[in-house]
Amino acid sequence: MKLARSALLCATLLLAVGANAQEATIRKNLGERIPQLAKIDEVSKSPMSGLYEIRVNGTEIYYTDAEGNYLVQGNLIDTKQRRNLTEERVDKLTAINFNALPLKDAFTIVRGNGKRKLAVFEDPNCGYCKRFERDLQSVDNVTIHMFLYPILSPDSTEKSKNIWCAKDKVKAWQDWMVRDQSPKAASCDSGAIERNVELGRKHKITGTPTLIFADGSRVPGAISAADVEKRLATAKN
Repeated sequence: MKLARSALLCATLLLAVGANAQEATIRKNLGERIPQLAKIDEVSKSPMSGLYEIRVNGTEIYYTDAEGNYLVQGNLIDTKQRRNLTEERVDKLTAINFNALPLKDAFTIVRGNGKRKLAVFEDPNCGYCKRFERDLQSVDNVTIHMFLYPILSPDSTEKSKNIWCAKDKVKAWQDWMVRDQSPKAASCDSGAIERNVELGRKHKITGTPTLIFADGSRVPGAISAADVEKRLATAKN
């Protein structure tokens, strides 16, 4: 029994040493040959035999062989289960802790019982956001935390400030996004807007609308009300 345990321990140690040596080889070869990959966040085995996942810049995924002789950029698909493994991996890496969002820097829209939760980052000059907002009107029993995220133009910032400083933020927002009624000029402490931009950059939110669901999953881009309903039904806080 003792011999068996010793043999198992030795085998485990050898595997660990081998894995570390493999990772070192991959890091060395890729770093020398591709300067952009000099700083690799993580090297790990992928579900495909002989293929290793390379993670850089926090959330960028590449694949390579055991020696770092080849580099693959693209999606790894599990054909049996019909799953996009790369997309799933990126979704996990970019997930946001919903409960940690600074809701004081958003205004809140409650429909119906408001039990389901959704956070949205939107630019008031985003055409896709306007289309999304019109679709979103049909989604009920939801609490929406709206983060003004002006990244398209200086005018986006001006409109965001006027909406944020309006007496009724929700009305000013929907008047503009749904009914094309320009927000009236207003002034107040609009520091929340700058903080939203900083928050978005921190979490690499590069486009609008970006949706964050209660389970931390995100959707970059406008989706239909039906798709919002599906994700609200499956997302659990």
